[in-house]
Amino acid sequence: MECQQLLSFQAFITPSYALKAAKTALFLLLFLLLPFHNSKLTAKEQHTTAKYQKETAQASELTARKRRYYTNNGKEVLILWWNVENLFDTHDDPGVDDTEFTPAGKRQWTKKKLLLKRLRIARVFRAIKADREYGKYPDIVALAETENRQVFAGTLASLDRAGYAIDYRESPDPRGIDIGLAWNPATVKFTGSKPYTVRLQDGRGTRYVIAAGFRASGHPFTVVLNHWPSRSFDARWSEPSRIAAARVARRIVDSLRTRDPRAEIIVMGDFNDHPADRSVRETLGSSFDRNEARRSASRLLYNCWRDASFPGSYFYRNHWERIDHILVSPALLDGNGLSIDNRAFRVFSIPEMFERHGKGLYSTYKRGKFKGGYSDHLPLLLRIDLMH
Repeated sequence: MECQQLLSFQAFITPSYALKAAKTALFLLLFLLLPFHNSKLTAKEQHTTAKYQKETAQASELTARKRRYYTNNGKEVLILWWNVENLFDTHDDPGVDDTEFTPAGKRQWTKKKLLLKRLRIARVFRAIKADREYGKYPDIVALAETENRQVFAGTLASLDRAGYAIDYRESPDPRGIDIGLAWNPATVKFTGSKPYTVRLQDGRGTRYVIAAGFRASGHPFTVVLNHWPSRSFDARWSEPSRIAAARVARRIVDSLRTRDPRAEIIVMGDFNDHPADRSVRETLGSSFDRNEARRSASRLLYNCWRDASFPGSYFYRNHWERIDHILVSPALLDGNGLSIDNRAFRVFSIPEMFERHGKGLYSTYKRGKFKGGYSDHLPLLLRIDLMH
């Protein structure tokens, strides 16, 4: 087995890579042998130095990928969370308030617009697969603001050879928007799911919090999916509703940790609150400090926004907001079993997802007008390594 792993590791070292590495080493040696002086670099020297720095960074990134591949034998689980913004079919469902998303409704939602929406979503999935960091579709997919199983399944069916299986729970949300869950049966095993009701003070229905179990190479883990009530009208006025949803998510985590103190749990979703807000920081219990999360005796979850370089996933009133979240239990921070490093979390995007003339996102609707873009949220990715 060790010989096979070593051969797999050596397969990364191609002749072209070895030549680049030799050139970089030679340049570094010559650079160190040159006499030191304080004069400004010439334009040619600046260009050469910049080229060296770029090649060094690329070599470092490749080395990190090879080290990760060798350590976990190339096995990893890629998870996607994305609020795709109003993925509705074109039919009027009498059981929910979806009239505006029909051809005759306020949004004039037609089959052509739905097709364009699906093409946008598929474009992002193909970009993830083409990305050098991943090279595949996500193994687990959770999409928020999907109307029903049919429109969710039809959207994923447009992906070439993705082979997703689906678990779908119709929620009591008045608009009929849910969280659609899918996974690749070839890479992870689905062990079941359970929806949990969030009871609001005014009696209104809202999205379920869903706990879904999986296994990857024999390692069990749970994904807890959330789409908390919005900040409409006033954030402070609506805060109790999000705190109610956070309590439900926290009870799920506590229940799992009671059965197994080392349970590996990923809590993710559109919380409609920021990392420092009470619902996330106190009720759910989160920290930006890995060590603090590990020392908290299971109380705190680690908020992966700590490892992000991008300012947010949602753009509102000329400001980026971090209202979509991925948090993990301390067991994913110890380097055993399922584990994440500080490069595991990413806000994924492609240039087409942004407005051409502006700072915002190229969304499907903006101020009630159809724009034909991707979504008003960016997707989040989490790469989990399977350590041995």
